[in-house]
Amino acid sequence: MSLRWRILGVLILVIVLTVAWNLAASYYVTQRQFDAFVSELSQREASELARQLSRAYTTTKGWQSVDAALSASGYLYEAESEHQEGSEGSADTEGDEGFHIDRLRVVVVDQAGRNIRDNFAELEAGELTQALKGQRRGIVDLATGQTVGFLYLDVDQNFLETESIRFLRDLLLSSSASGLFILILALSLATSLSRRITAPISALTKATQAIARRDDTTLLPVTSSDELGQMSAAFNEMTKDLQRQRDLRKRLINDVSHELNTPLTVIQLEAKGLLDGLQAPDQAAQHIVEEVKMLRNLVNDLNWLGETDSGELPLNLEPCDIGSLLTSEVERWQPQAEARLTSLSLAPLPQLPTLQLDPGRICQALGNLIHNSLQHTDQGRVIIAAAIKGGRSVQITVDDDGAGIDPADLPQVFHRFYRALETDSPGRGLGLDITRTIIEAHGGSINVQSDGFGCGTRVEFQLPIDKNRAPDSV
Repeated sequence: MSLRWRILGVLILVIVLTVAWNLAASYYVTQRQFDAFVSELSQREASELARQLSRAYTTTKGWQSVDAALSASGYLYEAESEHQEGSEGSADTEGDEGFHIDRLRVVVVDQAGRNIRDNFAELEAGELTQALKGQRRGIVDLATGQTVGFLYLDVDQNFLETESIRFLRDLLLSSSASGLFILILALSLATSLSRRITAPISALTKATQAIARRDDTTLLPVTSSDELGQMSAAFNEMTKDLQRQRDLRKRLINDVSHELNTPLTVIQLEAKGLLDGLQAPDQAAQHIVEEVKMLRNLVNDLNWLGETDSGELPLNLEPCDIGSLLTSEVERWQPQAEARLTSLSLAPLPQLPTLQLDPGRICQALGNLIHNSLQHTDQGRVIIAAAIKGGRSVQITVDDDGAGIDPADLPQVFHRFYRALETDSPGRGLGLDITRTIIEAHGGSINVQSDGFGCGTRVEFQLPIDKNRAPDSV
């Protein structure tokens, strides 16, 4: 079963249960309130009628005026007429008078329990009554304050049940009609909601399958800012990044193939020249050594990819003098700078702290930065500088006045295999990624700044100062 039908089924079940619960609760509460209303009304009527009978008894000093009191209150009628009127005119009767005529039985007895008056005419006058139902009130001689009899007021339960069932049936029908309308409306809304939820998921599934088949990547439409819209936007970003990585990987394969083919071709030609006696051994050996060195550098870069992809970069930390490290790196790269007629210099250094570093890795990172600057700077200058920032870190800067970087390329320069499309410089797009990984493994950060082509490049990285070191070492 699809997700859409599952969502729709759950919503339908919730809606049906809600409507059924509301109908049952309304039926039960209405019935309870109706019964409570009848009970309260019968109690009030019994008390009022008992007071009227007490006044009538006191006035005539006997039971002669009972019929007059019952007639004045609307309770004097025969059982047959009560049942007839209850079946024919009860629906149109309104007010308390209709309630008296159709629904109440009144029995007046003396102290001995003999019937004085039964408005339903079920008991004979003077007949000793048995247990009677309904409200019981005493009738008092107001002159003496003595109880002279009792009043029993009872609701006709058969008629009451018929009327209550009719009323509750009408209530149930009207509530069911409104519940059906609400159910249809809710179902339409639930259908729209389920479609809205599942449509982006279906589109995401199709787009993912297209990516798996390596078809052309298609971006999802982002029609809202809610979680579904955010999901589509995140997928689009992932798709763009995946396509960018595919393009970069394709470029990497082409670059690696080219860089492998060139030294292998040179080695093959030099070896053939030796065999044919067309090449001097010393010169051929020198060329072969240089080409093998290039192959070794390529293999080292590929090994580096394996190390960083494993998620762990091993570091051999030891106390390191930053000033000495910078000085040795500048001296190591001086021959390459002189070959490009470029000035490589180290700015005057302040007193720098001794840090816990992996000197081999830091030299590798700094060497990548110096190498990049020399590759993109001809007959210019490259300056290495260092400073303490806020007492919390050491900032090292490699600043050149070379080719520069397009600002649009700055966010991607640390991506693996990335090289700007406009550049024709050698390299595999790994240097800055390697440098970033080393600096971040030491707990530092790195950034690149450039105003564009021809404006030079400035690379800064910061290494945190170990607070556990003694002050004299800082």
